[in-house]
Amino acid sequence: MRITDLLSKKGIDLNGKPGTKQETIDQVTNLMNATGNLSDKEAYKKAVEKREEEGTTGIGDGIAIPHGKSSAVKQPGLAVLVVKDGTEYDSMDGQPTKLIFEIAVPENSDNTHLELLSRLSMMLMDPGFKDALIDATDKDEFLNIVDSKERERFAEEDLAKEDKDLNAVERGVMDLNEKEMNVRQAAAAADAQELPRLLGVTACPTGIAHTYMAAEALTNTAADQGIKMKVETNGSGGTKNKLTPQEIAACDAIIVAADKKVDTDRFAGKPVIQVPVKDGIHRPEELIKEALSGNVPPFQGSGAAAATGTVGEGKESAGRKFYKDLMNGVSNMLPFVIGGGILIAIAFLLDDYSIDPSNYGMNTPVAAFFKTVGGAAFGFMLPVLAGYIAMSIADRPAFMPGFLGGYLASTGTVYSPETVDGVTTYFTAASPSGFLGALVAGFMVGYMMLGIEKMCDKMPDSLQGTKPTLIYPVLGLLFTGLAMVFVINPPVAWLNTALSNGLQSMGGSSKILLGAVLGGMMAIDMGGPFNKAAYVFGTAMLADGQYDIMAAVMIGGMTPPIGIALCTTFFKNRFTPAERQAGITNYIMGLCFITEGAIPFAAADPGRVIPACVVGSATAGAISMAVGATLMAPHGGIFVFPVVGNAGMYCVALAVGSVVTMALLALLKKPIPEAEAKKA
Repeated sequence: MRITDLLSKKGIDLNGKPGTKQETIDQVTNLMNATGNLSDKEAYKKAVEKREEEGTTGIGDGIAIPHGKSSAVKQPGLAVLVVKDGTEYDSMDGQPTKLIFEIAVPENSDNTHLELLSRLSMMLMDPGFKDALIDATDKDEFLNIVDSKERERFAEEDLAKEDKDLNAVERGVMDLNEKEMNVRQAAAAADAQELPRLLGVTACPTGIAHTYMAAEALTNTAADQGIKMKVETNGSGGTKNKLTPQEIAACDAIIVAADKKVDTDRFAGKPVIQVPVKDGIHRPEELIKEALSGNVPPFQGSGAAAATGTVGEGKESAGRKFYKDLMNGVSNMLPFVIGGGILIAIAFLLDDYSIDPSNYGMNTPVAAFFKTVGGAAFGFMLPVLAGYIAMSIADRPAFMPGFLGGYLASTGTVYSPETVDGVTTYFTAASPSGFLGALVAGFMVGYMMLGIEKMCDKMPDSLQGTKPTLIYPVLGLLFTGLAMVFVINPPVAWLNTALSNGLQSMGGSSKILLGAVLGGMMAIDMGGPFNKAAYVFGTAMLADGQYDIMAAVMIGGMTPPIGIALCTTFFKNRFTPAERQAGITNYIMGLCFITEGAIPFAAADPGRVIPACVVGSATAGAISMAVGATLMAPHGGIFVFPVVGNAGMYCVALAVGSVVTMALLALLKKPIPEAEAKKA
């Protein structure tokens, strides 16, 4: 039997445009069904998909040969899909796939499957033949190219002999394929020697320090052990050092140290350890040992939980899942908050209060510009927060309704009939539910969309394409609007208003205590959950005009690295030479409000460093509140000091808190003998 005997024009499409592997299989199976070779298209497609689960049929070089043996196949057949621009097919070499041959074989067929697969594989080894098929302009030309190549590759006398002794040819083909496979495997092994044996991905909510510190710790530890490792960083400036498909295919294992959602589906089939980013910083040696132990099961992809081994935290807990979803929203919200907040602060700095106190920030053209642009960015804070929380839970379909939920939280839209001049308005803007409402909206929408997606799983195939373009957006908007307007906004707005009023009514001693608590939280885990909780609370209060809270939060985050830097300067005998050198850098990091500069010191000696930092930060936060310092910008360190209310005393609070940290650290840490310090 010849290849052209199994090909018909009905089973050929020279201009396919699938976007995913599943769409590719769907389209080429539809072509196979059009040839009349199938009695049950869905049963045959399941056989093809089952074969893909055993290992991809994307053989590389732009070629894929999906195939299935099933009782749903009436007679052997071929279908061809050409994708001139290429499509993703989980190819062995990671390259786009342009030429897809699908083979259908009846259940009772013994030889056709192997024969066609072997012959096609050998013919497609010729790059010229493959390129000619991809460039074919019509189906007749395509069939002629196949026929000519088959006649050239298999002479008529060989075909006749094959008909007489299929078993002999089968063995010869298998031997030839085995030799070719050995050559390919040898080449792949040679290439793999130049590729990293171990891969990693690091990501933290802000993408400023933890991300890169974890990457550095993993890379350096691997190098010390003679292991070549590459780590991708998902930082504030985007993805750097991105892992390639070839590197993923060649590696032994992957370590994902992340506190926000990263793309892990690309690692399907590989051993993957998934841990918090702090483990990448503090436990790189254990992670590397576990990753290469051979005990980590293959990652299944599509949101499946990765293994964490003995050094991780076991199966991802509900608390950690909540934290990662929350941080996905916070990390995407921060650029709007920081950029918009600083521009608003600049507007106040440049404006003239005496012109019109009620219009402060908009009195001069320059100030109005900064206030308008900054306010526009700041206004997206809550929609972006809710949208990305929802997206972390239920992927892209949840982003748009989540964004809407955040917007309704920021406007405070509720059902509240009001009649003015005889005109009744039923939906009005009451007190916004604010940050709390956006949080509730993000999680509510995420899990609601998971429910909608599950309900739609059993829809007929003919309607599957309407889910992302019609069903998800309409139902998502409808249910989100109903929940926000009638259920979430009214009580959360009341709670938010009560919280704001409570903060405003606090007396001096109460606010000092609040400042101490927030400042201390910034130093407990230096970028972890406590730190982020305090920071998020400070940014949320900015939207309500509580500027003194943000001031206490920022000064609490600046104090630890500065206090440690002071201690390494004035009490050098408490530190090794390497720590003294690192201490100089902490001056800069502290002044720039990068608390994470203190992490290496806290990791090396947590029992002494963390208590000293917490007490110093709490002192600074309390003094900031006591002197009435205010801050309208959510970030910036010393660069936003010009817009700090009572900046002089704010500097005093920072100095006092840093000195307290230094003094306690010097008291708690014992001097290191010089010989021992040099050895360390």
